[in-house]
Amino acid sequence: MTTSGPLAGVRVVDLATLVAGPGIARHLADFGAEVLKVEPPEGDPARRLGWTPEGDPDSFYWKLVARGKRCITLDLVRDDDRDRFLALTDDADVLVENMRPGKLEALGFGPERLRARNPRLVVVRVTGFGQTGPYAQRPGFATMAEAMSGYADLCGLPGGQPLLPPVALTDEVSALAGAFATMVALWHARESGEGQDVDVSLLDTALQLLGPLPAANAHLGYEQPRLGAGIPYSSPRGTYRCADGRWVAVSASSDTVARRVLGLLGVADDDRFATFADRLVHRESLEELMTGWIAGRSAAEVMGAFEDIDAAVALVYSMSEVLADPHVRERASVTDVDGVVMQNVVARLGRTPGRPGSPGPASDGVAHGH
Repeated sequence: MTTSGPLAGVRVVDLATLVAGPGIARHLADFGAEVLKVEPPEGDPARRLGWTPEGDPDSFYWKLVARGKRCITLDLVRDDDRDRFLALTDDADVLVENMRPGKLEALGFGPERLRARNPRLVVVRVTGFGQTGPYAQRPGFATMAEAMSGYADLCGLPGGQPLLPPVALTDEVSALAGAFATMVALWHARESGEGQDVDVSLLDTALQLLGPLPAANAHLGYEQPRLGAGIPYSSPRGTYRCADGRWVAVSASSDTVARRVLGLLGVADDDRFATFADRLVHRESLEELMTGWIAGRSAAEVMGAFEDIDAAVALVYSMSEVLADPHVRERASVTDVDGVVMQNVVARLGRTPGRPGSPGPASDGVAHGH
């Protein structure tokens, strides 16, 4: 398969399943890498994950994570297929896998053996807890990472249950982080001829989402409570219900914006809210003012008032509203790829832009050994 784009000529073997690992390979494919997806004889489980188009056995998730890839079916316990797999990695720049630590080695395809044949090979290893440590052998999905990173403990209403994200958040972020790390390793391999392992841990990725909270706890003993849609270092900030039932999101995370919002609320000269620190001390009072002000106005009135003072506000969209939004449409942030609506490439490059390849190929296009 001939590819174009800044990663044209980069060859990737995608042995991973479901979301995070295949997502890494998908991001590389979007920018021109040639990606060969290796499926087991029963097919990749992502083909059956979630919703499917009418009359099509393959899921929308598959069509997204496998876009721009070719497929091959290999049974890695068969000698002839093992030889085929080794031949693929001999000619590859990157191998992506997400088996438990040691499983690739047990199959006879450990990174040391593969790099003895292909010294420049980058082996990207995606797991719940990483290749080392006491939890390395635990089964690990993004849910475990979101719970054990402290992320879920932050989410939810005050006094309520901790909440997990209702999307594969850590998987998707790990795909982005893994693609970045893979590019760093590829840069090194191109300069030195030396491949290396890339250890992508879902738990480590989830921890990256928490910003300064680990430091605040380690040095100050701070434990962030559940604040609903609030955040502890900025107020007003959250989602608020308008008089007509619509919800809006507001953030006043800079002093200049906060002053304009305080003027809108009629408390511009209130000493309780003069600085960031003051607003945090009196956060409950300020949030009560914001909640009441918005509750007395329609969404159109709220949006208009915030736009008049150049303050940050947004309607809380349903997915159908996202797809209809004129900004999303003009930028083609969500686009039609061969009849399937899906996200566009994740970032825009001025000189060497990526483009989404064809949706993940159909099952009847998967041929054993080809």
